[in-house]
Amino acid sequence: MFEFAWPWVFLLAPLPWLLRLLLPPADSGDAALRVGFLDELQALSGRHARAALPSWRQQAPLALLWCLLLCAAARPQWVGEPLPLPASGRDLLLAVDVSGSMDYADMQWDDEPISRLELVKRLLGDFIEGRRGDRVGLILFGSQAYLQAPLTFDRHTVRTWLDEALIGIAGKNTAIGDAIGLAVKRLRQRPAQSRVLVLITDGANNGGEIDPMVAAQLAADEGVRIYAIGIGADPQQSGAFGSFGFSALDLDETSLRAISDVTGGEYFRARNQAELQQIELTLDRLEPVAQQPTLARPALALYAWPLALALLGSLLLVSQVLWPDLLQRLRRRA
Repeated sequence: MFEFAWPWVFLLAPLPWLLRLLLPPADSGDAALRVGFLDELQALSGRHARAALPSWRQQAPLALLWCLLLCAAARPQWVGEPLPLPASGRDLLLAVDVSGSMDYADMQWDDEPISRLELVKRLLGDFIEGRRGDRVGLILFGSQAYLQAPLTFDRHTVRTWLDEALIGIAGKNTAIGDAIGLAVKRLRQRPAQSRVLVLITDGANNGGEIDPMVAAQLAADEGVRIYAIGIGADPQQSGAFGSFGFSALDLDETSLRAISDVTGGEYFRARNQAELQQIELTLDRLEPVAQQPTLARPALALYAWPLALALLGSLLLVSQVLWPDLLQRLRRRA
């Protein structure tokens, strides 16, 4: 079905004529000859003088160009039949710790040391892309928690925003309770059996306003299952303890395991890619929940056609002024 997305643009159609009436005539800069006996000349000739306005034939091409520009600005489009989007799946929020400790390079990737956040980006990138049929969202938390991406089917964009996450962008501390509270707020409106939070952190709660266990109980009351992931190499596998005074021992596994248990989820340690794949296998075993079908109508933009015609018409008018002899020759040959 053909339609204009912005039909109100056609209300601007009389704008050129209104401007001609309201604005003063332009000064051409040429000297004008004033005739003091104009009335006598009109009486002798029997005709009345009038302003030399362009004829309708001269105005018609300009009016046509204006109409074509209006048509392009109104966004003409061909709208197809409604197509169903996936009507089942999970509502999956990822809460990723971006505090200062996530910058420590005690992890390994292809025998190269990388930071903890970089490991999260590399391992969870493909995990996000594989969530077909799921709505995926992203929370970044440090001293505060922020919703970086709301629940959406656009998994590629969520992965891009995860790849662009920076250390310390939300503060240097770790507010696990605030991250859980924000996730509950975003998930409570979704179907009860589809609410899932994946919490990724490398430390203990040392910031924010909500106690993690209080937030976990609130999540359990709202039917949100939390799968917690502890990031960090074992002390004997990392030299970060001696260099920075920080190691995987700072990870509060007891609290993370308690948060997962009270919500009916699970706790995982992520030392390498193989361990993180357990989370994907666990989530794949969850049964998708039937949700309200979502319909989308594909739209094919057609504004390029009137815009191209307006450009072609403008070139013809300009060429008629610049090269009138050339156009006359072409007309004779035709």
